[in-house]
Amino acid sequence: MSNAQKWIAGFLLLFLILFFLEQLTKPENKGENAAMMAQGTVNTAQTTDGIKLLENIGCTSCHGADLSGTKLAPALTSVKNNWSRDELLNFLRNPDAYQKNSRFKKYKQEFKTIMPAYSNIDVKTLGKIVDYLMSLKKD
Repeated sequence: MSNAQKWIAGFLLLFLILFFLEQLTKPENKGENAAMMAQGTVNTAQTTDGIKLLENIGCTSCHGADLSGTKLAPALTSVKNNWSRDELLNFLRNPDAYQKNSRFKKYKQEFKTIMPAYSNIDVKTLGKIVDYLMSLKKD
């Protein structure tokens, strides 16, 4: 066996060891989610996924941790009053296409920020975000 083959075998072995250690130490939430669903909590996993995705993408940095709006961006708690699911999905993929709308001209003057396009994010992921936003009820 050559030195290059020994190095490759060593890295492969190290990778496998780290992979199995990660699997062994990963926290299990499956039973927790099943218990919540059994207690009547509707769409708990979907809600958790929606919140995590919004945080990971950075929506909460402009729209606020509770999505009730900030000085940078409007509230997202009542998007279903202005959007259908497909319209919101299209907006997230290409917000520039909506800039001539009077509502967005008003937002541009009030917030002075630009909504980024999320065309680089998978449509299924954006769909989860849109489903979560459409499920929000303004308090």
